[in-house]
Amino acid sequence: MDRRAFLTKAGLAGAGAAGAVATLAAPAIAQSMPKISWRCTSSFPKALDTIFGAAVTMANFVRDSTDGNFDIQVFASGEIVPGLQAADAASAGTVEACHTASYYYWGKDPTYALATAVPFSLNVRQMNAWMYYGGGNDLLNEFYATQGLYGLACGNTGAQMGGWFRKEINTLADLQGVKMRIGGFAGKVVEKLGVIPQQIAGGEIYQALEKGTIDAAEWVGPYDDDKLGFAKVAPYYYYPGFWEGGPVLHTLVNMAKWNELPKNYQAVLRSACEAANCDMMASYDQKNPAALKRLVAGGAQLRPFSQEILQACFDAANATYADITASNPAFKKIWDSQTAFRKDAYLWAQVSEYTFDTFMMLQQRGNKL
Repeated sequence: MDRRAFLTKAGLAGAGAAGAVATLAAPAIAQSMPKISWRCTSSFPKALDTIFGAAVTMANFVRDSTDGNFDIQVFASGEIVPGLQAADAASAGTVEACHTASYYYWGKDPTYALATAVPFSLNVRQMNAWMYYGGGNDLLNEFYATQGLYGLACGNTGAQMGGWFRKEINTLADLQGVKMRIGGFAGKVVEKLGVIPQQIAGGEIYQALEKGTIDAAEWVGPYDDDKLGFAKVAPYYYYPGFWEGGPVLHTLVNMAKWNELPKNYQAVLRSACEAANCDMMASYDQKNPAALKRLVAGGAQLRPFSQEILQACFDAANATYADITASNPAFKKIWDSQTAFRKDAYLWAQVSEYTFDTFMMLQQRGNKL
């Protein structure tokens, strides 16, 4: 069922029923559905239709569910502010909201990264479970409140790829001195292994690879990576993106504007973000298989990270977490919650889901599907 259509029809049906009972109810309904216009700046260009599109899905849901009374206009990266300044613009009130990856702002406080993804943490389903039922949303919004923001999960790419490299990476020694565009907190971890992390917005990555300004870059996965053309300048395509097992995108709302919203509009916006969160993952699951085939047919060389590299990165990540939790109480509070949840989540995942998926993957490799 189309959730937007359902909510819109339900709202109209409710309004019709109220009108049938007494026309005096109309003013109360009008007061509960005031005309509100917001601007939402995205951290992403329109060309990345799936990521940018999550904000559009959210805005359309809100507009349809309120009969156009709550209107959110979405602006692409650079139209109002640069993509990596989106959260700052929302916090300052330059715009009412933004759609971004919270970990872009980890340099201000590492706690920002925990809202999106950090190395070797939770996958997409586990992140949703932790946020919606494990207290994660409340913990994150305790932190966001200190930044003048209110956060709502609004999209997820699923486990990402490990990125594009101009040369093969077979051992830990091969990572030494590699200049890599890598988003957010993960750069702090791979830096321990000799990588030189670079923060570069999505629209500038191809040129940096082409010119040799960087040696490697991670972005998202096959569909978006194919659109950006990375295989032409860096043929080795590594997996998995261990730093982003279930990266969450957020709609971050200026706290004062959130508090001003009528309660029914807050509820609609929450539901809209939940719908976009689900929709983005479904969209990527449909698009990525065909994109991966195109990339390989076009010359991309698929490579897994070695167990040696993965283990070294895992150990480096744990050392990084220990350093940060020793001095950052906000980070520690949220990380302790995530790690406690992670332990049992992976216990359960290997019992049924992993066993089923592994069996089915073997059937796929045997051309039996």
